[in-house]
Amino acid sequence: MAGTLLVVLEIPAAVHAEMIGHAVAGLPDEACGLFAGPTGETTGDDRDDRDDRVDRFFPMGNAAASSRIYELDGQELMDVEREADDAGVAILGVMHSHTHTTDYPSPTDVADAARFDPFGTWRFIIVSLKHPDPSLRCYRIADGEVTEERVVITD
Repeated sequence: MAGTLLVVLEIPAAVHAEMIGHAVAGLPDEACGLFAGPTGETTGDDRDDRDDRVDRFFPMGNAAASSRIYELDGQELMDVEREADDAGVAILGVMHSHTHTTDYPSPTDVADAARFDPFGTWRFIIVSLKHPDPSLRCYRIADGEVTEERVVITD
């Protein structure tokens, strides 16, 4: 079971809709992409909150072409990282969909997290398409431990 942090990830409604739309468009396969936010922004209390807000979503193809797993293509990943850098945003994590299961990380997701994010700093957004109304949740996965973070959809 996931722990829950007080941390909130803000996602603008338009970016949220883009993530859901990409997940649905990817059917019958899992869909994936990277999301990014501001770099180096701090709040008045000197807390680094550069990763508390999503500004951009970068849809990507599922190189695995599977309804059960996803794989980011290495060249496309480098292209997206370059595009994010050029746009002045930092990659915050990866989004992928679950076509048949809930929006909770699978054992494969947990095992793969260390490959994507060896330092445990990325977020993992999962969009579940199990039910007619898609759902989206966010997690940090570090050392095999899953911690849910609250998502707030903003205008």
